[in-house]
Amino acid sequence: MAEQTDFSERTVIVTGGGQGIGAAIAAAFASRGARTVVHYRSNQDAAESVVAGISDSGGDAIALAAHLDREDEVDQLFSLADKAFGPVAVLINNAGTYPNSPLLDISTQQWRQMYADNVESTFQCTKAAARSMQRSGGGAIVNIASISAMNPGPDHAHYNSAKAAVVMFTRSAAQELGTYNIRVNAVAPGLVNRPGLEEQWPDGVRRYRQAAPLSCLVQPEDVANACVFLASDAAASITGAVLPVDSGVTSAQIY
Repeated sequence: MAEQTDFSERTVIVTGGGQGIGAAIAAAFASRGARTVVHYRSNQDAAESVVAGISDSGGDAIALAAHLDREDEVDQLFSLADKAFGPVAVLINNAGTYPNSPLLDISTQQWRQMYADNVESTFQCTKAAARSMQRSGGGAIVNIASISAMNPGPDHAHYNSAKAAVVMFTRSAAQELGTYNIRVNAVAPGLVNRPGLEEQWPDGVRRYRQAAPLSCLVQPEDVANACVFLASDAAASITGAVLPVDSGVTSAQIY
């Protein structure tokens, strides 16, 4: 398994890699030898901090900026990554937003922005990565979806539907890109722990722990490890899959 999850000499791009799940994913790949590109949209300091942590641990990483719903900026991101580290072997489509709003309060602009941040970004990056992987003989793409795609949460109609679109896009891309030896899978996290979460939403955290068979929140490293597995040679025959990482909450007893 250690050999199969070795990413030495491989270029890995993690979108939204400057914080939270993305930072954990970037660190996980770097610890396994990957040349890691930490993408960010606006928070350069956070991305550079992740890069510094990787460098301090002996890894190789750079931070690159791009608005992922803009095709020209995505193309530039992949071009700069190629020049720095070589063709992309693994893409983790992690970038996205998740604001809350009751359905009747969601504006058309908010709806469109949610799809731009979560769906269009995944589409643009997947297309750019697949073109590069097609030329180099293959690769792996992992999209960060959500259990909300299958089990919608309240005040998240735009987010729930956007992540459902990511799930179907994952399956569609897997179907079409397999001929180029490109695997496409998704990870669907549950409630992921972050600093201040329990103070901000104590009732939600309590209810999640009560519902989850493992009685715990998901840690960012749990999601990162799932991404490493799905992108690795250990998952060579897996494509079009959606892997829940949710402490079992989607299999909880409902009556």
